[in-house]
Amino acid sequence: MNDSGANTSPSASKFIEMANAIRALSMDAVQQANSGHPGMPMGMADVATVLFSKFLKFDPSKPNWPDRDRFVLSAGHGSMLLYSLLHLTGYKDMSLEEIKNFRQLGSKTAGHPEYGHADGIETTTGPLGQGLATAVGMALAEKMQAARFKDIVDHHTYVIAGDGCLMEGISHEAASFAGHLGLEKLIVLWDDNEISIDGKTDLAVSDNQLKRFDALGWDTQTIDGHDPDAIETAIAKAKESNKPSLIACKTTIGYGAPNKQGTSGVHGAPLGAEEIALARKELNWPHAPFEIPATIRDRWRAVGTKGARISSAWEKTFDALSTDEKSAFETSLSGELPSSLDDAMLAYKKQLTEDAPGWASRKASQEALNIINEHVSTTIGGSADLTGSNLTKTSHLDPVTPEDFSGRYVYYGVREFGMSAIMNGMALHKGFIPYGGTFMVFTDYARPAIRLSALMEQRVIYVMTHDSIGLGEDGPTHQPVEHLASLRAMPNVNVFRPADAVETAECWEVALKSKKTPSVLSLSRQGLPLVRNDYTSENLSAKGAYELSAANIDAQVTLLATGSEVGIALDAQKALEAEGIGTRVVSVPCTDLFDAQSQSYQTETLGPGTVKVAIEAASSYGWSRYIGREGEFVGLDSFGASAPAGDLYKHFNITSEAVVEAAKKQL
Repeated sequence: MNDSGANTSPSASKFIEMANAIRALSMDAVQQANSGHPGMPMGMADVATVLFSKFLKFDPSKPNWPDRDRFVLSAGHGSMLLYSLLHLTGYKDMSLEEIKNFRQLGSKTAGHPEYGHADGIETTTGPLGQGLATAVGMALAEKMQAARFKDIVDHHTYVIAGDGCLMEGISHEAASFAGHLGLEKLIVLWDDNEISIDGKTDLAVSDNQLKRFDALGWDTQTIDGHDPDAIETAIAKAKESNKPSLIACKTTIGYGAPNKQGTSGVHGAPLGAEEIALARKELNWPHAPFEIPATIRDRWRAVGTKGARISSAWEKTFDALSTDEKSAFETSLSGELPSSLDDAMLAYKKQLTEDAPGWASRKASQEALNIINEHVSTTIGGSADLTGSNLTKTSHLDPVTPEDFSGRYVYYGVREFGMSAIMNGMALHKGFIPYGGTFMVFTDYARPAIRLSALMEQRVIYVMTHDSIGLGEDGPTHQPVEHLASLRAMPNVNVFRPADAVETAECWEVALKSKKTPSVLSLSRQGLPLVRNDYTSENLSAKGAYELSAANIDAQVTLLATGSEVGIALDAQKALEAEGIGTRVVSVPCTDLFDAQSQSYQTETLGPGTVKVAIEAASSYGWSRYIGREGEFVGLDSFGASAPAGDLYKHFNITSEAVVEAAKKQL
């Protein structure tokens, strides 16, 4: 190996020492934790050193500087590469103690990079491929922001991705989308080491990735990932391209570990004391664990401090903008909503109670968006090729195109997972509030990205229409059954199923104001009668559940319902009360928000001393905590069928008559 420093120039030797500092910290931290992935950080240390020292625009003293380059470690298992870089370049909260506490409870150095744990971690990664797709969203946001603020937005998004990232299906969705839009400031450095957990990658894949990405409209190159000159030349060339770029960096996984490098054995396990000792000798690194010589540390710190000059120059440019431009930019980054929105939405909801439209809630969503998109200039709509079904586009939104990024509507194509991860990237980048639509049943395709929205506390809004058997003839493949329950089980997600146009508007208001929580709006295809006839300025849906219709006589029965089934509950209430059985109806647009209310409010709303029936055209899973073991459920614990919606409700016995029978059974 040539890492001994022999026969190399002084400048090359300095570079090698800087890269070896990453290797040393990575193998030492993994060894101390007795857990982790040393192979990728050791293999990509040279690429990362060139990227950070020669190209990446960042300032550790201002980690949230808006015009910084974004760096995404899509191959998140190699997290020690990122933590080493953050520590060496001088991020204050990435101390040596944090490196030593790698993978320990409460540390900033989690097993995979976690957004919000430490400055410089731009996104949570680990689920392979999602980092790449999220980076596409960041690159898209940069182009859109630059179209609005051309004097102060000009940065790149860099990704380190592995073989696994490119195997994942989402890589195709994201790469195809990026190539179509020509996101030329996106540069992916592929750790082309031909090793996966099971062994050589040729066990499972023989793709020509360069031809694949070339066909998707990318600029492609292949280089020796251990040759700093080749790395520098390739990145410089990629920056000049008018396409997104993939650079295949041919590397040796675990570079420097003489017996384990180039094998799957170095991917996801500590090297062991004996191999580390041999690696130190091989790398000419005669230093104790976690010890970085002052001269090498100083070189790295110089890399970090040089960004201060660039960020200061940017601040001067920003200060020279007009007051209106500065205010618009700062407001977009803050994510704050204009005060005018509240008044506009109040007036709109009052008008709804007067007009009593019987819209499908997907149509009610579009009508609410007409108000929202007029007042909130940072909303970015979209759909996974279902614009006319999801009704996510309003007249205020022009499309984003390869030629014009000033628009506010994104055609994501049939890429539900990709769309969701891209929206995560846009939210993380800041400047926009993304929402996107598909059918509720396809939350299954989007689920891993919805989960990361929740984990990272991002305001991403998922407009999921065709929410039940009410979609009718498309049949069971398109009729969600278990989806509401499964999404409600996910932490930090607000799942809304509004009953009418007023509730839909209220749910949109809550979703927009939930800055640290993603929202799923589950919306109907079929028309729904207006059930909120009395105007109130209070957002009742924000409580998650509320008494919609009180009993006219002493209450014996409480009916709990969501969405289209609230109308069924109201019909059942009339029938029961006609027989002298006092009945209340409680609308439950969001169980997540209801669970967050006080115990006294929950008890009062659920109706102590009354028998309970829950009605939802979906799985019964989860409802027992509201209706108890003795309560009755009217719904669907099987797959649906293909038929007109009305026929299906009768076939599956989701009717007011069934609700009346269920209530009487308990009485």
